[in-house]
Amino acid sequence: MKLSSRTKRNINWIETHCVVPEGRLVGKPVKLSPAQVEWMEMIYGSKTRTFILSIPRKNGKTAFSAMIVLLHLVGPEAVFNGQLYSTANSKDQAGVLFNLAAKMVRMSPSLSAYVGVRDTNKHLYCSELGTVYKALSADSTTAMGMSPVLHINDEGGQVRGPRNDLFEALETASAAQENPLTIVISTQAPTDGDFLSIMIDDALTGADQTVKCKVYQVPVDDNIFDPEVLAKAQPNWHLMNHEEVFKMMRDAQRMPSKESGFRNLVGNQRVEASNPFITRSVWMDNGTEPHPLNGMNVYAGLDLSSVNDLTALVLVSDNGDVHSRFWLPEEGLAEKSRNDRVPYDLWAKNGFLLTTPGRSIEYEFIAYELRDIFNTCNVKALAFDRYNMKFLRPWLEKAGFSEEELERFVEFGQGFVSMSPAIRELESRLLQKQLKHGNHPVLTMCAANAITVSDPAGNRKFTKQKASGRIDGMVALAQAVGVMPQETEVDFDDYLRNVITL
Repeated sequence: MKLSSRTKRNINWIETHCVVPEGRLVGKPVKLSPAQVEWMEMIYGSKTRTFILSIPRKNGKTAFSAMIVLLHLVGPEAVFNGQLYSTANSKDQAGVLFNLAAKMVRMSPSLSAYVGVRDTNKHLYCSELGTVYKALSADSTTAMGMSPVLHINDEGGQVRGPRNDLFEALETASAAQENPLTIVISTQAPTDGDFLSIMIDDALTGADQTVKCKVYQVPVDDNIFDPEVLAKAQPNWHLMNHEEVFKMMRDAQRMPSKESGFRNLVGNQRVEASNPFITRSVWMDNGTEPHPLNGMNVYAGLDLSSVNDLTALVLVSDNGDVHSRFWLPEEGLAEKSRNDRVPYDLWAKNGFLLTTPGRSIEYEFIAYELRDIFNTCNVKALAFDRYNMKFLRPWLEKAGFSEEELERFVEFGQGFVSMSPAIRELESRLLQKQLKHGNHPVLTMCAANAITVSDPAGNRKFTKQKASGRIDGMVALAQAVGVMPQETEVDFDDYLRNVITL
């Protein structure tokens, strides 16, 4: 990589004056890794207003941030009387960066001669240049009077929702500076609607050439439990304890409760830290294309929406073939796509989502779809939530359903008592790879959004992990499995013993 003279100057200063503050190389002069050199060039090789770096944990991001602080505090990037700030979501996190920078100062004879340390209020300062650095947390009372020339945001991925008040206050305050620089370094946020995700997605469009972004992650379609795949996502793999990483990987592979955290923190994927009903890897293990259902015995679950929400019909054969159909009103589809942050309009275009005329669900269309299914398959039972069935039944009768066929419609509540056995059976079949859902995108979205809650007796039902998330497809799938002849319950201890580990 060809480096600018400014980048070379800054790298030379860091490697001359900074030492490794902790770890197996503690006390030795810093030698920037190839990845860190690339980041330096992205920041200093051309005009940069904001640099966003999203990397997995334990890749030296905080130590790199500390070196940048010192470079601007007393190095060649220093501006007379310059104010430098780092921000974090908590006091503890804010203290991590300060502590590393303070250690570097104290361990370096050349830095300690010019930089003062105030531990009590997390300050570093250089009296000769008038520069000062302070670590702030989200609970700081005000940003009034601040005018940062450098702002480093540490772990912005921990901010839930689209706004970060302290970050915005400092960004506004930096307008007084001629060349302010903001650096955001963090693992990914859990969802697309969170503060860091919005920043990353905007930066990757390239709309503002002064906003630069580098993201290291395991692609969602790759096997995160492949050591080579995991290693490629770590820009400073040579700095990491490989045995410890592989232990975390085995734990996540063996225990579904740890998979989400592993994917987010080590694979740097956008994954909710709360545990989903079923992990992505288990869901993908059941992603084989299903066989056609014509002439087969079929069990169905129907989750009817009211007015304009998603309606889901899921069909399951004796052999575990899963076919899904979803409906939304045609009008307002693009707006609903924006609100839910999922591509309903694209799914409709590609045939994964059916639409009904107008702004509300037309049950007539659903009734005739069901008529076609009953004509081509042997529907043994169809589970439905009784609440909206009174509006569908007249259309079923109009579509020609006989009394005998209507008797196959089984009332199925969505509370704890009804759903708990169905959820356990669905969980069992998924863990044993007995379903074939073909990775239908709408059903997969519902699976990713579904978590379970329990009552005092330990019964479970589905709920959503975010307000805009849809779980209707998983409710319908559980209903379908719930009216099937029940399999012998899986021995979970035996299952865990037979999970393939490294």
